[in-house]
Amino acid sequence: MSKNEKSKKSADVSANYDGVYAPKIRFPLYIYPETMKTVESIYKSDNCSTKTEFMEKAIRFYCAHLMQNKPELIEYLAPQIAHIVEGYIMGTEQRLSRAIFKLAVEVGAQSHILAAINDIEESTLFKLREMVTDEVRRINGIINFESAVRYQRSEEE
Repeated sequence: MSKNEKSKKSADVSANYDGVYAPKIRFPLYIYPETMKTVESIYKSDNCSTKTEFMEKAIRFYCAHLMQNKPELIEYLAPQIAHIVEGYIMGTEQRLSRAIFKLAVEVGAQSHILAAINDIEESTLFKLREMVTDEVRRINGIINFESAVRYQRSEEE
């Protein structure tokens, strides 16, 4: 099979937005050279692999714009909104995971340093863990160093 036949075959049947395979229709398209230059310069920035895919998305977007007050709009917008929100959530999840990992490393290092320089009895450590767990629940996880210093100093007196 020649390269031309392969590209024609893959262009004839392609995945639809809903994941359903459907035949594509070929038709002539006449556009201004400036419009084509614009398409060529930005189609990859929209994560489109071809100019045809970009134009298909643009046509669908414009049709949805024209059908703003029609029920068909929901069929178009719902998956688009879900895709956008999913992207934001994944990005946020990754940033939070990295931040939590870095915090865990810092807390682990601090725990080892404190354990190395202090001689704390096991019963005291157990009581401290209970007290801190209750405090974190009560203050909803917002830990204030100054409050901890005041608490520790008040016990010394």
